[in-house]
Amino acid sequence: MNETPSPGDLTSAAITKPLDDVIDSDAFIPRLLALLSNALVWRESMLLRREFSLGTNDWRVLSALGVRPGSSATDVSEFLVMNKAVVSKAVNVLISRSLIASTDGPRGSRNLFLTPAGVDMHNMMLPISLAGEDALLSQLSAGEVAQLRVLLGKLMSQIPRLANKET
Repeated sequence: MNETPSPGDLTSAAITKPLDDVIDSDAFIPRLLALLSNALVWRESMLLRREFSLGTNDWRVLSALGVRPGSSATDVSEFLVMNKAVVSKAVNVLISRSLIASTDGPRGSRNLFLTPAGVDMHNMMLPISLAGEDALLSQLSAGEVAQLRVLLGKLMSQIPRLANKET
């Protein structure tokens, strides 16, 4: 029979020294990108919740519909590379606040559009998001920002490959 070790047994067997083969956390690009993203999302979410009682996911859906009016929730999910359940929750919040409206689309889908109140909300939220980008890029020259955009575009082109479960 397999017995579960007691907490005392686990503590005495705990590894207390760093492993030899580890990721260099100061140079590992996925970690650095995640830290930057997390810092931006945390800042934006805090400000959006305080000002508008909406969060970052709600803002992302509003922003996506500003760019792609008439998208379905699935389209928005794919465009934002976000979980469909998260997008669905945001859509429901935005509909309940009359910031977006839905119409029946093909095969039972709902086409989503900003309402006039949604356009106003988008326009009030936009400066918060842009200020975060400005703060992030403030130490870079215009040329470095342009180069970063090119490099990020190359990295973004790998999203379909990363989504492939076989790679």
